[in-house]
Amino acid sequence: MDILRFITAGSVDDGKSTLIGRLLYDSKSILQDQLEVLEKHSKNKNEDGVDLALLTDGLRAEREQGITIDVAYRYFSTPRRKFIIADAPGHVQYTRNMITGASNSDLMVILIDARKGVIEQTRRHSIIASLLQLKKVAVAINKMDMVDYSQEVFETIKADYSKIAEGLGLKDVTYFPISALKGDNIVSLSPKTDWYEGDSLLDYLEQVKLNEELNNGSRFQVQYVIRPQTEELHDYRGYAGQILSGQFKKGDKIHILPAGSTTEIVKIEINGVEKEQAFEGQPAVIHIANDLDISRGDFFATEEQLPVIEKDLEVLLCWLDQKSLQPGNKYILQQNSRLVKAIVKEVDYKINVNTLEQEKAEGEIKLNEIVKVTLRTAQPLVYDSFINNKRTGSSILVDETSNSTVAACIIQ
Repeated sequence: MDILRFITAGSVDDGKSTLIGRLLYDSKSILQDQLEVLEKHSKNKNEDGVDLALLTDGLRAEREQGITIDVAYRYFSTPRRKFIIADAPGHVQYTRNMITGASNSDLMVILIDARKGVIEQTRRHSIIASLLQLKKVAVAINKMDMVDYSQEVFETIKADYSKIAEGLGLKDVTYFPISALKGDNIVSLSPKTDWYEGDSLLDYLEQVKLNEELNNGSRFQVQYVIRPQTEELHDYRGYAGQILSGQFKKGDKIHILPAGSTTEIVKIEINGVEKEQAFEGQPAVIHIANDLDISRGDFFATEEQLPVIEKDLEVLLCWLDQKSLQPGNKYILQQNSRLVKAIVKEVDYKINVNTLEQEKAEGEIKLNEIVKVTLRTAQPLVYDSFINNKRTGSSILVDETSNSTVAACIIQ
């Protein structure tokens, strides 16, 4: 049975936590003891006597304020599929949390309040879906019970969002008229929207096809050099890490990057057992024929489709720090297990989240702004463009002094 990872996104009070609670509740994925605790603490009860949002709003501050602050992960399954849900916060200042959840998702469910229509946060979350190459987007127009299940309201919001989707290149978008509080069109179709001819949201999530295309090129990044130097393992030298994309087989000719050395794979171990090959997503220990200088962060790549090795790179980044970004500032660029010093050479343009247009970046770059910049790294960086390989085309910037993450980067 395959797993669908999806994230819910929307503005504050659009009903994200309630929607997830409804999916868990109506799919019978809540244990009896959980239900009893839920009933005891519920203040904003629905017709079933529970506040469904409490299923995901786990932090005390979240429950007291009635908002989501951190990304909450929930797991449930149906006979057809397993699900991992990321409930992302809606507040603008927590956009960084939303990016974290979206980067590990196959699909985004964007909630829109039927009374408010498309707003700035809708655009911001849609831009993030586009930047992170999420191929499928489900637009759940929530609180339809508040607008008398009006087809006209639904069609108007659908038309408004279609323009945004077209501008961002989001081609696989599906629309649902729902009420998370009442349960309309969540697990089963509602007679109150007899004009709606599509599936329920859960039917869609169970049937939607996952992105089957693989990242381009075979990539392995060293996380740890295993050299026990014991009597029984005197000559053992293995390179532990994860297959970021593609596959590696015993006997493959590989390049060690960024050094540029070439060698051959002589052994692959997974969980201590020797295997003929290892596939994308698997942790493995790889042994090579030659005794080369290899350290944490170095890449193994097969001869076809080699990555780019450059010091200057163009990236789209979402700024995540209260302190503004200024050209000339120095940071640590982290790309999986590789850390290199980097400087922001220049800011090329800023994306207006309202019009989606490119604008001249005047003044400081502030929290949650999305900009295109040119970075220069102290050592050559091994990368692919994000559109070709998500795992090697993404990175973060870390402040050298505070050690906090200040930007999410998408390498162009």
